[in-house]
Amino acid sequence: MPMRRRRFIQALTAAPLVPMVARASTALEVPPAPSPTPLPARPQGLRKGARVGIACPASGVTRKDLRDFETLCTQLGFVPVFGKNVSHFSGYLAASDRDRADEFMQLIDDTSVDAIICARGGYGVMRILPMLDFGAIEQARKPIVGFSDITALLIAANQLSNVITFHGPVASSTFDQFTIDSFNNVVVANESQAPYTFVDQRLTTLVPGIRRGRLTGGNLAMVAATLGTAYEIDTRGAILFLEEINEEPYRIDRMLTQLWLAGKLQQAAGIALGNFRNCEVKKQSISEPSFTLRQVLDDRLSDLGIPVVYGLPFGHVKSKLTLPLGIVGELDATNKTLRILTDAVT
Repeated sequence: MPMRRRRFIQALTAAPLVPMVARASTALEVPPAPSPTPLPARPQGLRKGARVGIACPASGVTRKDLRDFETLCTQLGFVPVFGKNVSHFSGYLAASDRDRADEFMQLIDDTSVDAIICARGGYGVMRILPMLDFGAIEQARKPIVGFSDITALLIAANQLSNVITFHGPVASSTFDQFTIDSFNNVVVANESQAPYTFVDQRLTTLVPGIRRGRLTGGNLAMVAATLGTAYEIDTRGAILFLEEINEEPYRIDRMLTQLWLAGKLQQAAGIALGNFRNCEVKKQSISEPSFTLRQVLDDRLSDLGIPVVYGLPFGHVKSKLTLPLGIVGELDATNKTLRILTDAVT
């Protein structure tokens, strides 16, 4: 016989209060996942004279926002090709969904364009995913680069088109030497060298250990938002990298918990966290009293039984790594290193 409502409420109120939410490993058990699909195809690396398309699949930019990238193209011997929606704005989008999808696919289909770098993030990629031709993206096999809202596009193209994509700068980023060097080491054909190792003793080890797996991930909000769709992330045996900006600890908690409830954290081989910029509690937060960001990360990730490190420079930071989705990497949380083990381009 089901418990009466009054008895149920009494049982809840009698339960002891705990200072933190339950550890992830004590509640939801996810069975071992099967092996992921074979590694995706590598695109051609950029060479001098390469034509790089600039697409606006999310929010809009002006030509002024792209000056640093134009300068970089000149330095590296690339030719920028501006998509039709550069300098267009439609509210918080660059253009209508159809126009943004068409612009992206035109750059994919144009055989004279060798790679695509997204102009900026912002918002809007999820709205056009059903309009993209992932078969054509697979056939074109061009480097696709971006971060933030572009995460949804990178994961979708990596998984549905079975091609390597690149979590790196957008065309409106600031290109300092660290960012340029990492981009060159991963995407430029004559510069690409594997293994490529990033090490920084300032990183914070949450859980020590060393594991290998294909790299996947990006912006935490976008990874969480696509769960339950045809475009959700596959973390089986992966080194999952995540970053975020301007979210309070309770929101980080909610998104990580959503990934945990979906089994995505438990299926990963290791977790590499970026700098969660401006993600501590605000002075007038609705969540007061609040846990710190570190408390949330420890609580949600430390009992997974996999290596976890915090503080890698990718995503919403000035100096950023370019990380290829689909290439095997090695996370050594004990010695605070992340290695890309094979070339991401041909």
